[in-house]
Amino acid sequence: MRVLFIILGFIFVGIGVVGIVVPILPTTPFLLLASFFFAKGSKKFHNWFVSTKLYKKHLESFVKSRAMTLKSKLTILLPVSTMLIITFIFVNNIYARITLVILFISKYLYFFTQIKTIKEDKINKNTLDNLDNIE
Repeated sequence: MRVLFIILGFIFVGIGVVGIVVPILPTTPFLLLASFFFAKGSKKFHNWFVSTKLYKKHLESFVKSRAMTLKSKLTILLPVSTMLIITFIFVNNIYARITLVILFISKYLYFFTQIKTIKEDKINKNTLDNLDNIE
């Protein structure tokens, strides 16, 4: 089972990296999944992943403070919203449309009520503070 978790971790890292360059594919959720699977699969791989620039740039602030910048939130929400809207347009089933609307609203409610929004400069300041503590 541990091998499966490690493999899934690398798959989600790969998808997350692709999401950096492909605007419609969000990066953060896939990297969160990678972190989860590495933590379940291997302490060694989890420690490696947490030390990467990829993790530090995209996930560290969220994991430490359960907060994201508005830019990060929109980077996740807008591509997914676009896909939900396109699906809504092409689906003719009323139950599917109701489900899509509920999902759409729930997603925004969660991101703006459960995850704090912080300014970009706070992330940079916290990162510098953490570097000072290491020295």
